[in-house]
Amino acid sequence: MKIYTKTGDKGTTALFGGSRVEKDSLKVEAYGTVDELISFMGVAFAEANDKDEKEAIESIQKKLFVLGAELASDEKGLTYLKEVITDEDIEKLESLIDKYMEKAGPFKGFVTPGKDKVSAALHVARTVARRAERRIATLSKEEPIREELRMYINRLSDCLYAMARYEEEK
Repeated sequence: MKIYTKTGDKGTTALFGGSRVEKDSLKVEAYGTVDELISFMGVAFAEANDKDEKEAIESIQKKLFVLGAELASDEKGLTYLKEVITDEDIEKLESLIDKYMEKAGPFKGFVTPGKDKVSAALHVARTVARRAERRIATLSKEEPIREELRMYINRLSDCLYAMARYEEEK
């Protein structure tokens, strides 16, 4: 099976549900940034040695696929989604933030990324999460975005910061 379809050669792409949008639309920019975030988290996962941290990263990546799928859906596609981001997912991130901040110790000032490969990758992921949050905020001016998506991506950047701090301190 070939992976190229040639359907995007004219600058459009299909949403989940079948409608087409321009490749530079805010919707594509938002879910594309989430996709980029998943990949940067993969770099952190590949470098990490801490079993619990790897499990947390992988769990977050899976939730980001859920979040990205919602962003990549049109109205019809939304009806097909089997899973969406929930308050429970946000609470799990908050628990991770508390866990890793406790392990990292008190905040001592700004952190310059690069102490090791894992923390550097987590800091890059954190900044991409912030960009995804900005893209989602911009998209929300054009179409409704569920509050749980906005909250999840906001908490995620804090979670990635906490995990990076933990890596730097351990």
